[in-house]
Amino acid sequence: MNTQYYFFLLVDGLNSHLRPNEVLLCSLTGEKSDFIRLNRNRVLQAGSVRQIELSMDLIEGHRHASAQCNLSMQEERDISQLLGLMDALRHQRQALADDPFLYYNTTPVHSEQIDDNRLLSSHEVVREITAAAEGLDLVGLYAGGRLYRGFANSLGQRNWYSTANFNFDWTCYHRADKAVKSRYAGSEWSSDRLQQKLEHVRTELRSLQRPALTLKPGRYRVYLAPDAVSEILSTVAWGGFGLKSHRTRQTPLIKLAQGTRSLDPRIRLAENCAAGIAPRFTDRGFITPEEVVLIDGGRHAGYLVDSRSAKEYRTPVNAGSEYPRSLDLAAGKIEPDDLLTALDTGIYINNLWYSNFSDRNDCRITGMTRYACFWVENGRIKAPIEVMRFDESLYHMLGEHLIGIISERELILDSDTYERRSIGHMHLPGLLIDRFSLTL
Repeated sequence: MNTQYYFFLLVDGLNSHLRPNEVLLCSLTGEKSDFIRLNRNRVLQAGSVRQIELSMDLIEGHRHASAQCNLSMQEERDISQLLGLMDALRHQRQALADDPFLYYNTTPVHSEQIDDNRLLSSHEVVREITAAAEGLDLVGLYAGGRLYRGFANSLGQRNWYSTANFNFDWTCYHRADKAVKSRYAGSEWSSDRLQQKLEHVRTELRSLQRPALTLKPGRYRVYLAPDAVSEILSTVAWGGFGLKSHRTRQTPLIKLAQGTRSLDPRIRLAENCAAGIAPRFTDRGFITPEEVVLIDGGRHAGYLVDSRSAKEYRTPVNAGSEYPRSLDLAAGKIEPDDLLTALDTGIYINNLWYSNFSDRNDCRITGMTRYACFWVENGRIKAPIEVMRFDESLYHMLGEHLIGIISERELILDSDTYERRSIGHMHLPGLLIDRFSLTL
């Protein structure tokens, strides 16, 4: 049975069992995904997952209780399970206090987005990967397929979103801990793009064969590849962009919000809801704008506001969560082919590891370099470097020490598959930075 039709059918059935003054909010999360785990460029494990979960929030006045369960796609069985949950929620709700920040959309707005499936079959994916990576010690995970999100309430609102995408996250080993990490993600598979990425991996593997350099602590000119930039921004995102964290002064970007610090005027960071990888409706029925600009011209420009913060601070809702899921950093003017020339002499950093705040008030972040990072002299890769720790403020990295931004951007899908495939993603360029602090 069609998943969209089935979801709305169940909601209609539940609505008919509501008592006067009750409001029901329902959200659906589902997927039909293929998973392929590879080791030494051969299939180690493969399988498919189809799962659908329905969450319900039963409201009366300012009191509400919520629960979720997996669906079997058998109508009689699922309705029976959901009606039992509804009775349990009524019983639970009696013991709950009013929720002062309960807020949901009461003006129905309908939407539907169903993207075409342009993915290869899992068998074709295996053939493409193993042929392109022949001779490499490749370890990785491919996850791809269709994702579903839905919202419906007893007020008549209906929203549906369905897309198909893939994420192939892999590492190719030279020996021991010497390896090159890469990824390829999107909604349409390109054999040429995969070949390009693997050729880049082969080039870096050849560079890894050279004796590694141990650099002294100090400040270096560096290039941060998009994966490294994503690690930095993922750390900043914990409390960095939400209205609640700003009003309670817990955000690491407090100085930016207050206007006492700024970033480079070329920095424009936004939550890009129009990218089509995540739905534009929330689990409270609000429709999000196509874009929420967070930093513009290097200065604070806005917040992510979920329904609870909107109620508390009397501000319109513009996000389902105050943690971003569609970050978009504007591209710059340095062409990828000119990157090493622009770097000249310094460090090419592919990946960062275990980033965390060392000084939250100054948005200072520490972490480790990881995988293939190289010393570059006069625009040419000379040798890999041993792992080093960095400690640097975002106000330096994206502020006064920023040299330039690469003109092309990488789509980075969140590779998390815990419980379900994530819909989080970032669209990021690489960054060229001066005086980047390596501490040991």
